[in-house]
Amino acid sequence: MSAEDRPYGVHRTRVEWIDTDAAGIYHNTTVVRFAEAAEAELMRAYDIPGYFPVAPRVRYEVEFEASIRFGEEVETRVELIRLGRSSMTFGFEVWRGASDGRARRRAAKGSYVTVHVPDKEAGGSAPWPAAWRAALDGTGTADRAEPDARAAH
Repeated sequence: MSAEDRPYGVHRTRVEWIDTDAAGIYHNTTVVRFAEAAEAELMRAYDIPGYFPVAPRVRYEVEFEASIRFGEEVETRVELIRLGRSSMTFGFEVWRGASDGRARRRAAKGSYVTVHVPDKEAGGSAPWPAAWRAALDGTGTADRAEPDARAAH
């Protein structure tokens, strides 16, 4: 899978008061929620039903680069970097929108890994379903919905 063909999802939102600390600056855990919302967009676009209950995160890494404040617009992009037998590696970027004379700027970047665990009682990983692999690696024949922002990038 080449970089330009990688599946991705985009989530746009505004930082709400609940996303901030008492000073009105986004809380570091908000980045996880933004990334998961973009990941949900990716899974919807590629018609991967039932993904989240069977795909726990096993590794997460974030670099914080700039603050985002209450009320500012945010765009988060998640990209599938690697599709393994039973794991997926995602990369993401969170961008603060331009406002009040400040330029658009990347606020955070990072990566995380999910693992397919279909049986919570037994535990352990298992291969991703064949239909999911086909949809994500481009070998599937089903049409998929394009993420709204694909044309914008």
